Amino acid sequence: MQRKISILLIMCLSITGFLFAGGSQESSSDEKDGASAYKIVLMLPGPINDQSWNATNYSGLVACNEDLGTNMEYIENVQASDYESTFRNYAERGYDLIMAAGTQFDDAANKVAPSFPETTFCVVNGMISNAENVSPIFPKEYEASFIAGVMASFVTENGNIATVGGFPNKAMVDLLDVYEATTASYAKENRGIEVTPVRAYANSWSDVALGKQMAETMIDNGADVLFFYANQVGLGAIQAAKEKGAKFIGFSSNQNDIAPETVVASVGFDFATFYKWAVAQYLEGSLEGKVNMAGLKEGIFMPHYTDSVSSDMKTAVKDATAAAIAGDIDFASMFSGSY
Repeated sequence: MQRKISILLIMCLSITGFLFAGGSQESSSDEKDGASAYKIVLMLPGPINDQSWNATNYSGLVACNEDLGTNMEYIENVQASDYESTFRNYAERGYDLIMAAGTQFDDAANKVAPSFPETTFCVVNGMISNAENVSPIFPKEYEASFIAGVMASFVTENGNIATVGGFPNKAMVDLLDVYEATTASYAKENRGIEVTPVRAYANSWSDVALGKQMAETMIDNGADVLFFYANQVGLGAIQAAKEKGAKFIGFSSNQNDIAPETVVASVGFDFATFYKWAVAQYLEGSLEGKVNMAGLKEGIFMPHYTDSVSSDMKTAVKDATAAAIAGDIDFASMFSGSY
């Protein structure tokens, strides 16, 4: 179902680079006068000040409201038991676009969507679309973890790296596979270091104490570089690394300022650009009922460095980014498929 704003606004958005090629949906007379006329809400699984996943997504909401003229609302700390009822609540109230931040919302969105064909359900990091009005957007996170792996290869001294994911879904397994394979490849090629990765899953996005405990155990077992992608769980890991003298590679947001001597570099997700890209497509009517993907080519991942990193790392990251954009990196060969 196509929803259009004025031709003038679409032309302006196109000029600023927020619209990208995509398929179109069926036309509808249900047009609105400007972006602010659409009822849009973002569901978040945690708080907007978590310095990780939720904060990153909230920045996308702010960018859309400031630059596209939307009036997107948000709701924090939505619990798993409330996913379905929250989707249904906003759909029943006539919301045009319901966004939800995290793969964990996939099942609920696809279950509720068929009952509300006039509402578009957009799961950020979503991987399932079983209805025309389910339009997930997915950042190619394995491209970001590829850059993180290049960073880690210049940080580890003993080759013992530890990785932790929130839950072992396909997207998480793929990105951790790429991180570990890239760290091993670059460390051996550039520094002659053999890498031994250790991986675990927290099965949580919010347990800070668990993250600290897991990190302490990994460090005590010899890990000198940690990489956690588990929202607030990672904050506990940063604290453990700081206390025990290990290093940390930040992910999804610039986490360097949390502990500058511990988090030596981060790969941030530019969700301002990502959200504007997705919401502009929705407003124009070209956000499709499928998984809509973006990555390094669309400029949604960026490195952040502290003063301690070497020029060699920065050069390697720059070259690796160019190679990925050019299509010279075979990411699929790094996936283990063990999920």
